Amino acid sequence: MEIRELKVPDAYEITPKLIGDSRGMFLEWYRFDKLAEVVGHPLDLRQGNMSVSARGVVRGIHFADIPPSQAKYVTCPKGAVVDYVIDIRSGSPTFGQWDSVRLDDVDRKAIYLSEGLGHAFISLEEGSVVSYLVSDTYAPGREHGINPMCTTVGLEFELPSEELLLSEKDTGAPGLLEAERQGLLPTYEQARTFYGELDAKAGYGA
Repeated sequence: MEIRELKVPDAYEITPKLIGDSRGMFLEWYRFDKLAEVVGHPLDLRQGNMSVSARGVVRGIHFADIPPSQAKYVTCPKGAVVDYVIDIRSGSPTFGQWDSVRLDDVDRKAIYLSEGLGHAFISLEEGSVVSYLVSDTYAPGREHGINPMCTTVGLEFELPSEELLLSEKDTGAPGLLEAERQGLLPTYEQARTFYGELDAKAGYGA
C-alpha cells in the first residue's frame, strides 16, 4: 500500500494494492505496521464503527477532547463518500484548513486522522457504508462538533446544497471560531505533546 500525508499534517491517505482476477479481488485495507512506520506509533484499536448513509447525507464535523481523543482509520466498503479532515487544533500552522479524499468501492482508499483533528464526510451514493477503526471508545461527554456549513472552514461539497441532508445536532453546532472562543477545541501544543507520548510508548520517541 501507499501512504501519503495530506495537506493537513498528521492525516494520511492510504491507497491499497488491488489484486484481482476472474474470481474477484483481494486487498489489504489496513496494515498496522505500515501505518506505524509513517505515523510514529500503531493505531491502538479500541472500537469499530459503521454507518450507512443516504445520498447527500453530511456527517460531522466531529472531534473529541485530547487526550485521549480518537484517531480514526476510515474506509468505504460500499458506495462512495468524500471524506474530510479539518485542522481544528488551535494554534496550528494550518488551523482552519482542510483536505479531502474520495473513499469508494472502486479504489478502496482509506484515510487516517490523528487525534485532535476534525472529521466529516458526505455520501455521494444511496446506501454508502463507512467503516471506522478508532483508538478509543465513544465518550459522549468528550465529543464535540463544528457546523459543517461553517464559512470559516468552507468545506466544498460535490452535491448541490438542496440535496444535502444534515442532522439538527450538526447544524446546531458552533462555527470554528465560536468553538475556539468557547474553549472547545484542542490546541496544537496538546496534540503534539500527546503524539510524542504515543511515539515514545511505542519505542519511536527520543
